[in-house]
Amino acid sequence: MTFYQELQLSSTGSKELIKKTTDPKEKRRHILIYNVKVYLVVAFCFALVTLFSTIFGSGNSVAGVVVLLALLVLRQADFGIKTTHGLLCIAGIFGILIIGPRFTNTLAPIPAFFVNLVCIMLLMILGCHNVIMSNHSTFVLGYLLLQGYDVTGEEYSMRVISLLIGMAICMAVFYKNQRNRPYRRTFLDLFREFNLHSARNWWYIRLTVMVSTALLIMSLLGLPRAMWAGIACMSVCLPFSSDLVARAKLRGPYNILGSLIFVVLYIVLPKSMYPYIGIIGGIGVGYSAGYAWQTVFNTFGALSIASGLFGMTGAVVLRIGANVFASIYTVLVDKVLNKIFEWTTQIAPKYES
Repeated sequence: MTFYQELQLSSTGSKELIKKTTDPKEKRRHILIYNVKVYLVVAFCFALVTLFSTIFGSGNSVAGVVVLLALLVLRQADFGIKTTHGLLCIAGIFGILIIGPRFTNTLAPIPAFFVNLVCIMLLMILGCHNVIMSNHSTFVLGYLLLQGYDVTGEEYSMRVISLLIGMAICMAVFYKNQRNRPYRRTFLDLFREFNLHSARNWWYIRLTVMVSTALLIMSLLGLPRAMWAGIACMSVCLPFSSDLVARAKLRGPYNILGSLIFVVLYIVLPKSMYPYIGIIGGIGVGYSAGYAWQTVFNTFGALSIASGLFGMTGAVVLRIGANVFASIYTVLVDKVLNKIFEWTTQIAPKYES
């Protein structure tokens, strides 16, 4: 395996390679490449987000994050359809990301709920036909981030420009990497094949309902950072209900652990180091092969931003509350929806606790 090929491995793949290598010299080489990859990715992420922030304004650094996430996925993932038709999916996804989040923030909670239902369902249909790729964790996450870090006026105009540029870059990378992939489906098949009896499409509906209703509940209660609950629901709602409960059992406790570690860092580190807590979290995510520790380190960036708005204590309480609520809520709603599915179709997916 070449140096470049090893850089393409996931954290899990790199750790497995290091573990099974017996030759000490080769093991040291793999460890070195793994470390280079982690810091290279963090440096690239930091540079891209900083570039977006510099060009399009600090309020649009989140647009850089969204484009970055899309790039990291689209360089390897496909949509399960003809490559040129996949470009239509990218255009549709970015169109929703440009319009949907801003529009929902102009509406009252209940009208916004219906817009969220439509937008998230379309993101699932356009981006998640190939379930194995887990594209929803990128595109729905991007939607929620843009909704949570909203801008208006000229800043929004700059956001539209930044996302359109990001869309063009993603299209170019996607087409370059996927142009020779064989296909059997087209863009219209994404809609033609929609079937309530399909496990894939039932997952679309479950996730859309869970995320949208969680956002609605947070909004009706007047709680800030509703996107945290939406992101937690999205993360816990896996395609198969048998995997969902195990994920929910990790989401809440490891968010608590991540928040407690953040509190320690916040107290121990000088104020001049606060802006770097998010980078520390990014490095931690790079070294984490499993969902649990990725959840821990993902709290750092979110809390470092929120602490400036709500104070350290308020941000931590809100973060833990939103994630614990969303984890429990997702499990309960999943059971209810599967019961409804059973009553209406007599073909219920098996649910295991």
